[in-house]
Amino acid sequence: MIQLRILSGKMAGDIQVVRRFPFNIGRAAGNDLILDESGVWDKHLTLGFQKGEGFTLQTAPETFAAINEESKTSARLRNGDIISFGSIKIQFWLAAPRQRGLRLKELSVWLLLAAVTAFQFFLIYRLLK
Repeated sequence: MIQLRILSGKMAGDIQVVRRFPFNIGRAAGNDLILDESGVWDKHLTLGFQKGEGFTLQTAPETFAAINEESKTSARLRNGDIISFGSIKIQFWLAAPRQRGLRLKELSVWLLLAAVTAFQFFLIYRLLK
């Protein structure tokens, strides 16, 4: 799971969480992230995920995008990269993982410790008799 932090434009400060790929960004209504800004095309770029390669960016034909101020048509994205296209700047970031609840495991450990302690007291009682 990744998040896109929008750094400029009308939506500056917003964070978009991406859970499925491919993820399309552009001006048209069918995109996953719609940015109605100057210089943004209807389907400007696509974020993807490929096993072994990681997260990738692919621009539509004849569109412009820059990763960390370097013009690219396709690139492998890394944590913290700044994607610039049109009048927009977006920061690519790995989202914090969701931690699963540990209450059941913690309860199991405490019950096991209590049982071991009780068994030890039982053994000591039986040995002293």
